Amino acid sequence: MKTTVLDPDAYPWLEITGDPASSYLIHHDIAILAHDRDAGTIDLLIRFDDRGGHCTAHRHVTTTSVLVLSGEQHLDELRPDGTVVHKVRRAGEHHLTTGDPYPHRERGGPDGAVVFFSHHSPDGRLYEIVDDDGTVVSTVTVDSLVAMWENR
Repeated sequence: MKTTVLDPDAYPWLEITGDPASSYLIHHDIAILAHDRDAGTIDLLIRFDDRGGHCTAHRHVTTTSVLVLSGEQHLDELRPDGTVVHKVRRAGEHHLTTGDPYPHRERGGPDGAVVFFSHHSPDGRLYEIVDDDGTVVSTVTVDSLVAMWENR
């Protein structure tokens, strides 16, 4: 008997889209499961469709636990010399980072993906968003992510 661990339809989702002029397609959905601003923690789901929509290029600046719940998470790690290192995490695989040395873009695989993220940030910072040159253009914090979620 197959057990379903997650019913994606049981969660409210916020659609994230990017500038159509971007050099890559930005499209995914997020669902914040829980957060504690004082403790600097936030747990969320990101859902990628099967059409190649990415999240905005970013670098994790805090401890983040990642668990692929369904599908595949594809990452393109953007190195300073211009090379791109492609990584794939499959359903059931876990990854822990204490901060990424390189920015990356994420998307789903051929069947999309649902990925769980648990962030633990003593200063509230989660991600540095970068442009195509790798320059930091903004920082996503627990407060900014929760505010976006609450104003959906």
